[in-house]
Amino acid sequence: MGYHEFMSTKKQFIGVAAGLVLGTSLTVGHNVLATRADTNTLPMEQLRTFTDVFTRIKRNYVEEVSDEELLEYAIRGMLSGLDPHSAYLDGEQFKELRIGTSGEFGGLGIEVGMEDGFVKVISPIDDTPADRAGVEAGDLIIRLDDTPVKGLSLNDAVKIMRGKPGSPLLLTIVRDGTDAPLKIEVVRDIIQVSSVKERLLEDGFGYVRISTFQTKTTRSLEESIEKLVKLNEGNALKGVVLDLRNNPGGVLTAAVGVSDAFLEDGLVVYTDGRDRDNHLSYSAHRGDLIDGAPLVVLVNEGSASASEIVAGAIQDHKRGIVMGRKTFGKGSVQTIQDLPNGGAVKLTTARYFTPEGRSIQAHGIEPDIELGRFNLQERDGGAVDPLSEASLSGHLSNPEDEEATTEAKAADAQSEEAEEEKPVTGAELAKRDYELYQALNLLKGLNIVKR
Repeated sequence: MGYHEFMSTKKQFIGVAAGLVLGTSLTVGHNVLATRADTNTLPMEQLRTFTDVFTRIKRNYVEEVSDEELLEYAIRGMLSGLDPHSAYLDGEQFKELRIGTSGEFGGLGIEVGMEDGFVKVISPIDDTPADRAGVEAGDLIIRLDDTPVKGLSLNDAVKIMRGKPGSPLLLTIVRDGTDAPLKIEVVRDIIQVSSVKERLLEDGFGYVRISTFQTKTTRSLEESIEKLVKLNEGNALKGVVLDLRNNPGGVLTAAVGVSDAFLEDGLVVYTDGRDRDNHLSYSAHRGDLIDGAPLVVLVNEGSASASEIVAGAIQDHKRGIVMGRKTFGKGSVQTIQDLPNGGAVKLTTARYFTPEGRSIQAHGIEPDIELGRFNLQERDGGAVDPLSEASLSGHLSNPEDEEATTEAKAADAQSEEAEEEKPVTGAELAKRDYELYQALNLLKGLNIVKR
């Protein structure tokens, strides 16, 4: 359930679940498992082993297990063994995935994955209970109320995190730089994700924050730019900071739309897989929302999938400057193939590539200007290795690198996002968000050069 990009060849929708997900490209297929003939014979020895194990469990396991349960476990294991993003969705999970496309769901408001049997926070969603309670990117959740997380599947953990709005959940968290586990109580709520926010920084320089890529994100971006022009007394903007930090991904077409909003033409992204149906490409159309004004894209280790598509497109077309830290490296496409039983198979079917043919898988996007990790060292006394696609067990390799790197650069804590719409002074901005302060300084410099 809930990996972000859910794309039919003709129809798209986002799947964000409470407390779940890395950003990924998802494609919807309908009963496509038998579209290609396979002349390979089944391995009889392995089938005999499977039957033998199945029989031993039925006879000797300490508790009685039904055939249906065992077969479902086998299906789940078969898919989870492929890579971290392929999975079997039962009817309930598939339904939750579709419900999530509205951008409204119940829960805590955190994007998570599994690491070493525990739930690891990719990032809290802006303005959600988890965000307000102080949950941070990189936190490792080891207990949900009195239930240990170790041994639970990610879906089971998500079910616990979901619940009636207004009900509390006590998270026991291990955080790098702290001597003992933290206990943070989060009160569940209906999560309504507003994917785009904007404000005027100062003297004609705009700021747009995209927290997730939803079906309406492109239109929301257009409205945000219109608002910024009005706030700038109707004058054209001198430059824009596009903030994609800790954005775990979203609808593929939204990523294309956001890229298109700043590009005049050219390729945005293409996908490549074994099946011809997975050879797709998306291009920009004429028209730049800010008429060529300087653009700075902020990214970090929490920027994944759709965020990386945008950053990669802007970078390859040299339309703007990508600033921050190396991104997550989620460059694969998952296809949702519905099953007769009401469930679905989520199967990795392709990798996506930037306009210049770079695969982001397990590599991420290297920023044009890298920002240091001062804030984290000041607060925690040391650097923390961030969670990335390359650090996930069983991740797909990058086709450009037979041994994709399994280490990512150290990361700092998520910068706090200011709530006010009004402009702020440079000193105040630097104190509240050092990375944004540096992006604004860069925009000013680019604006002078442009003149």
